[in-house]
Amino acid sequence: MKVFSSISEFNYTKKTIVTIGTFDGVHIGHQKIIEKLIQETKNSNCESLILTFFPHPRMILHKKSPIKLLNTISEKSSLLEKMGLENLIIHPFDKEFSNLSAEDFVKTILVDSLNIKKIIIGYDHRFGKNRDANIEDLIAFGRKYSFEVEQISAQEIDSVSVSSTKIRDAIANGTMAVANEYLGYDYLLSGKIIKGKQLGSTIGFPTANIKIEENYKLIPKNGVYVVKSHLQGKTVFGIMNIGFNPTVNGEYLSIEVHFLDFNADLYNTQISVSVIARIRDEEKFTSLDLLKTQIQKDKNYAISIIEKMG
Repeated sequence: MKVFSSISEFNYTKKTIVTIGTFDGVHIGHQKIIEKLIQETKNSNCESLILTFFPHPRMILHKKSPIKLLNTISEKSSLLEKMGLENLIIHPFDKEFSNLSAEDFVKTILVDSLNIKKIIIGYDHRFGKNRDANIEDLIAFGRKYSFEVEQISAQEIDSVSVSSTKIRDAIANGTMAVANEYLGYDYLLSGKIIKGKQLGSTIGFPTANIKIEENYKLIPKNGVYVVKSHLQGKTVFGIMNIGFNPTVNGEYLSIEVHFLDFNADLYNTQISVSVIARIRDEEKFTSLDLLKTQIQKDKNYAISIIEKMG
């Protein structure tokens, strides 16, 4: 998959079949649109292309109501590449871009820059300044500028009753089963392993401390989770704690993973963990011995979940 950091970087003479959106989470509703897009290109001499934006438009247009995102840019890119997408444009979104009229957007972006043959879009898609234009306007522009518009019906989209907002709410509440069902995959946390206080090693449960650089990434509710990762060529499971380590009066939010049956130096490496299930809330214990006992219980419970997964 080719990734472009702006529309101006994309300079193809080959025709494209395009869809547009933020696609935060690349959830099962998004996947239906993307699968349709990719299937269309197999029956034509065109390439598949997604035009998406960063920052998320709400970050620019609604700064008083901040939003946390389900994917970092690299996570989203990886998910789309796995689906078979050929081209991804991540265009910088700003107020100037948001002020493009609907026709300017169609003519200068879709037609002149993206060399569009066809666009596949949801029935409720709106675009242009103040989101004034709708699917009927897009169909009219298609006739004017000679490209096709395929509308994804309300029935197709509504049959998957899911939205990025529902998923964000589920993750914020720690209900990972709901979030993962809507996503169609286990929620991802990606970051760099850094040195922590190394308390885990002193009580027999060494942990990898994950630092997530992207402050816009949505972190699940504080607590203990079952996770898995791919390390050194194999799948490894673990238990993850998100929180402030109240037993030792921690001051900063940390994300720490104790991997089962794995022991290697991971400092300064980039890893991704998939969040499978939530075990419990974070607790403050009156002694380290009680904390050790609870971690062993968490570990046993995690193993029972992993065994059920097969």
